[in-house]
Amino acid sequence: MPTTPAPDEDLYPDDIPPPEAVHYAEQALLGALLLDPQQLKTLGTLKPEHFANYSHSVLFTAMRTLPPPEPEAHATEPVWLNSVLAAARSEAPGLTASYLHTLVHSCPRPEHAASYARMIRADHARRTLRMHAVRLAQTATDPTLPNPAATTLAQADTLTRFLEELAGQFAPHPGSLPKTPPPPAPPRDTRDEALDEERLLLATATAHPAALKEMRWLQVDDFAHPLHGQLFQCLTALAHRGDPVDPVTVLWEAQHRGLLTNHVTPADLMTLVSMPAGSPEYWGERILQRALLAQAHTIASQIQAFTDDPANTPHQLITGSRRALTNLTAIRARWQRTTPKTAPAAANPGASRTPAATRAGPLPRTTTPATATRATR
Repeated sequence: MPTTPAPDEDLYPDDIPPPEAVHYAEQALLGALLLDPQQLKTLGTLKPEHFANYSHSVLFTAMRTLPPPEPEAHATEPVWLNSVLAAARSEAPGLTASYLHTLVHSCPRPEHAASYARMIRADHARRTLRMHAVRLAQTATDPTLPNPAATTLAQADTLTRFLEELAGQFAPHPGSLPKTPPPPAPPRDTRDEALDEERLLLATATAHPAALKEMRWLQVDDFAHPLHGQLFQCLTALAHRGDPVDPVTVLWEAQHRGLLTNHVTPADLMTLVSMPAGSPEYWGERILQRALLAQAHTIASQIQAFTDDPANTPHQLITGSRRALTNLTAIRARWQRTTPKTAPAAANPGASRTPAATRAGPLPRTTTPATATRATR
């Protein structure tokens, strides 16, 4: 059996070479085609863009473009090989005749070309899935988008459709979940703007508690600061019981829930819920949007971790990614219940949300008392 040569580093100009396994699969496939061009008929849906290495992709393009030679003529004359090399070198000048010999010696069995092609397609699926996950993470954390929630959900839909396409290309098998441990969730946004919105919700909901009964779409875990989520739970408990709601009753409820500490005094808490501005729905939507974006970022990080582990098969990547995306379903449904949208998110991801814009917008940060700010740091 021919020996397996080391990868030709000259063909990998990038700082990070492609995974070693797919490198050898690509070499083996191209070697099989150089030995037996008739194997091109057995490769199914393999395309040049499926190759991780550009020079390999160019060679495969040349092989598909040029008419395959007759087997008898190919066995005696290297005419087709020379034509393939000449066609490929116009796009990849670094290719040499010696590298074609390397490819030939890299192929253990030419009749296994279809298996090598499946390996290449599988690795391309992994790389493409990672690209979609990176785009989702970038969208979820892009502060310049005019409508970040709708744009992020549209990107999640694109990723979901890609997974559906992959599911039709790779057969399922037992043990379909990735064994890759999920990475820690990215930290929540706790910048001043995010915390101020949560404080303003608490104060405004204390002043207008009737709105809380209609805000079931907002949950404790949506808050970036745990104390703010617990105080929101105090407010909703009072409202749902029909008890009076004001800074004193909120303080009493918070005391019973053990929220008062050396760092959160009664005076601090009462100040926190005593400076209303705008409407509770507006601030609630802002908080829910941040939670939705944070969840999308977490999901993208999980899928990236799956794709970074070469031990995962395509079906494991599909199953694990689909399961991760289900975590976006619930918060997405709550987001869609907040207010009627002027246009479907997927159809018009860049449109502004007119209903929210008609509500009271953010006020200068100086409206938040300094004592309350220190209490919730």
